[in-house]
Amino acid sequence: MVKHIVMWRLRDNASKAGDAERIKSLLEGLDGKIPGLLKIEVGMNFIEDTNASDVVLYSEFVDRAALEAYQSHPLHLAVVPEVKARATERRSADYFVSD
Repeated sequence: MVKHIVMWRLRDNASKAGDAERIKSLLEGLDGKIPGLLKIEVGMNFIEDTNASDVVLYSEFVDRAALEAYQSHPLHLAVVPEVKARATERRSADYFVSD
């Protein structure tokens, strides 16, 4: 199994909370629609900290090929510009987990 984690910092503006909700909704909308995507969870940070990210994605895939297919899947690609328009920074990590 592969775990894929992404964290974003969002633009500081009056709609930051709404932007976080929109990203959460869009990403969670992918659940059950992309082959090989086993789990998707999106959280929004609630503690003010200069080192914190605002939104985090936690997802699990059956294998690396499924993660790569997700990256280029049309439904995922449709979400990317929406997230990029709201984010100022992105960090990610992908790793294997043995059963």
